[in-house]
Amino acid sequence: MKTIFTIPALFGLTMGLWAQEKPSDSLEGKKIVLDEVLVSAIRVTKESPVTFSNLGKDQVKPRNLGQDIPILMNFLPSVVTTSDAGAGIGYTSIRVRGSDNTRVNVTINGIPYNDAESHGSFWVNMPDFASSTENLQLQRGVGTSTNGSGAFGASLNILTDAISKTAYGQISSSIGSFNTLKNNIKFSTGLLNEHVEISGRLSRINSDGYVDRAASSLDSYFLQGAYKDDNTLIKALLFGGHEVTYQAWNGINADSLRTNRTYNSAGEYTDENGDTQYYGNEVDNYKQNHAQLLWNERLTASWSTNIALHYTRGRGFFEQYKEDDDLSTYGIAPAVIDGEDVNTTDLIRRRWLDNHFYGAVFSANYVNKNFNLILGGGWNKYEGGHFGEIIWARFANNTNYRDRYYDNNSSKTDFNFYTKLNYALDERWSLFGDLQYRSVGYKANGEDTGLVDDTFDFFNPKAGLTFDLNQNNNLYFSYAMVHREPNRNDYESGNPRPEQLNDFELGWRYVSSDFQVNSNLYYMKYKDQLVLTGELNDVGAPLRANIGDSYRLGLEIDANLNLGEHFQWQPNLALSTNRNEDFVFERNGTLEELGNTHIAFSPDIVIGNKLNYLPTERIQLSLLTKYVGKQYMGNIDADDSVLDSYSTTDFNVQYEINIDSFVKNIVFSALVNNMFNAKYVSNGYFGSFDYDDTTSATGTTTGFYSGYYPQAGTNFLLGATVSF
Repeated sequence: MKTIFTIPALFGLTMGLWAQEKPSDSLEGKKIVLDEVLVSAIRVTKESPVTFSNLGKDQVKPRNLGQDIPILMNFLPSVVTTSDAGAGIGYTSIRVRGSDNTRVNVTINGIPYNDAESHGSFWVNMPDFASSTENLQLQRGVGTSTNGSGAFGASLNILTDAISKTAYGQISSSIGSFNTLKNNIKFSTGLLNEHVEISGRLSRINSDGYVDRAASSLDSYFLQGAYKDDNTLIKALLFGGHEVTYQAWNGINADSLRTNRTYNSAGEYTDENGDTQYYGNEVDNYKQNHAQLLWNERLTASWSTNIALHYTRGRGFFEQYKEDDDLSTYGIAPAVIDGEDVNTTDLIRRRWLDNHFYGAVFSANYVNKNFNLILGGGWNKYEGGHFGEIIWARFANNTNYRDRYYDNNSSKTDFNFYTKLNYALDERWSLFGDLQYRSVGYKANGEDTGLVDDTFDFFNPKAGLTFDLNQNNNLYFSYAMVHREPNRNDYESGNPRPEQLNDFELGWRYVSSDFQVNSNLYYMKYKDQLVLTGELNDVGAPLRANIGDSYRLGLEIDANLNLGEHFQWQPNLALSTNRNEDFVFERNGTLEELGNTHIAFSPDIVIGNKLNYLPTERIQLSLLTKYVGKQYMGNIDADDSVLDSYSTTDFNVQYEINIDSFVKNIVFSALVNNMFNAKYVSNGYFGSFDYDDTTSATGTTTGFYSGYYPQAGTNFLLGATVSF
């Protein structure tokens, strides 16, 4: 009999999942899959005309030895990852289809995670969060309507730990290169009286990093209380982290890349004897705490609702030693020393963020035989304080300790409402529609931004068609339009325009017991895209600029093949063309028309490969390879802006010992990263500057500079997890 995969499973689950359980026990007790209803409004299945990949806890577990979530996602299609410290711990980032992390919409249990002002996702604020993640879904392209900023490269939605039916305790430790040490403990009470569960985690990660002094000291926690009955699921969550990370955002120049790859200029100064020293507390120090209240209610056989309240509190600073800095920068009058004016001083400053983010998201789901309707949206507000303090100065004149040399505030409101419908025309054809209205208001008064008081109203329609050829094959086509507001840094260079993207996706999926393949063509047409210029601002944040018309055209293929009883092969390939159209650049005082140029940080080829060997049920060996093609760090195709292609290979082993006593089992893991010791660079920066030149016809000559973030050579992590 032909199997039809249609409604009512468009965004995740049918009502029957309330009673279902996962068919196998994990190391953390038997999980109940009803938690999936909390993200059902923004997730998709293979019957949706959306390109996506899923990554579950069991797939992540063998490599979850301290590295951040972006690094653990490295082998998904079209994904490129990087790490400031070079070893995947500390500040890490992800790009999808060439779009940087400010353009990847991230939600946790359906709640926005991207910083409201910068649009970035700072994974360093949630160390070891992978240990509290049940699964995640990466939707490439625009995807479906979600909460938070618009997705211009991808949407990543994370579901935290599911309810465990049985009680467990767990202790995990790992050690590795660069003095890396991770420890965590987890527990669950299991279901008490078949209704209530309490679970939690504490983690600590320390690492010196590959780059000099790029050390990280990271603490985090996760606490969950859950209640369920036949029609209700309520979860209350508290989680957060505290990171102290030595700054490594300066990168190195080409000479250092050849001679001293681990050099870090952060904190460097010259003492009174003329010797080079490094300030010991040139760190980023930030705390972030999250509270979520999630409530799903099944009202009838057809209707269910989700509502979530959330609050995030963030505060912290980065500290810098500044040598011979201008007193006027800090509003300090010149000091008089021995009768002479002194206009510069050595000083130590802290630049603070103190912010609140709160709001609500909601959805209602109606399911019947032929269609699935979802009504949803959210309202969120951000309030941020930005201020700078001087905590020491060699010549301070009449200033006091912790005087503020700037103090400004910003606020942002974000409201969206969406309607999604999947309608089954017959056993083979289904239609998908998705309409979203989004209103954003942003106010700021910083010296870097100027006075900002902008309101943006966006209408984002999406539509698609899915056709089931048979029980194994389906085809889909979708179109999506999305708009996106500028971020805080975009205002530094003037009055940026909002962006518009038209995304076309055409895909084919094949699914059988031993072979699954997903392939898709995409065409992403941008208007006023805010592309990375390659330059950084004074705090290491990438700068962007509107560039008019641009596009991304690509092919993505990923597969999963069972090769007999013991081998599994998971390859993926992404080929793309990413171009700025009719790009204009001012060089030597004259505008030049450069034609179609490469979009910065957009490789034309990305390949991932994973080969698993399971000789027994308790042993898994994996060989993982990543290839990333040549990239340009700027948009003018300059030779000095090239990041060379690179390939890395990791080796991963997991071995499980079942004991079945007080200690249930012990799982040993080993990970060798970059086992062939490739010397590669995954990120960098590139910029231009003009200087006076009397020999030039215009009196001006344009020069260029570049910087690089080298990644670690061969390094390892070893871990053990004991479950009770």
